[in-house]
Amino acid sequence: MSQTFTKSMARNIFYGGSVFFFLLFLALTFDTSQALPKRDHRENLTPAVVRGKHIWETRDCIGCHTILGEGAYFAPELGDVYKRRGPAFIKAWIKSQPTHVAGRRQMPQFHLTDRQLDDLVAFLKWTSEINTNNWPPNIQG
Repeated sequence: MSQTFTKSMARNIFYGGSVFFFLLFLALTFDTSQALPKRDHRENLTPAVVRGKHIWETRDCIGCHTILGEGAYFAPELGDVYKRRGPAFIKAWIKSQPTHVAGRRQMPQFHLTDRQLDDLVAFLKWTSEINTNNWPPNIQG
């Protein structure tokens, strides 16, 4: 075998690698397009969930919290807070803010009505039901 690396060898490696990774890309794209519709749960999308997401967005909750790994890392992950704490705790926690405990980060008081709290809890419940393949790995935030 020759000890030299020729241009034709480099070209064959380049084209062979390009074809291999292009075919791999197509296979992974096909697999994803087959798997995603099975994980969709938009049929559970209620008007309360939509209103809760609107509250989430207008109060800039993502500016401090992460949800399903997206957002700021100042406050805990809330993607599964409904499963961890339950609706009564979530409502009581939001109503009691800020706690004025020295040395703790404080959440502002948003003065949400009971309906708005119910809507926000419905959004957090809906979010907790998304199949995320155990993402994010740090569930406690």
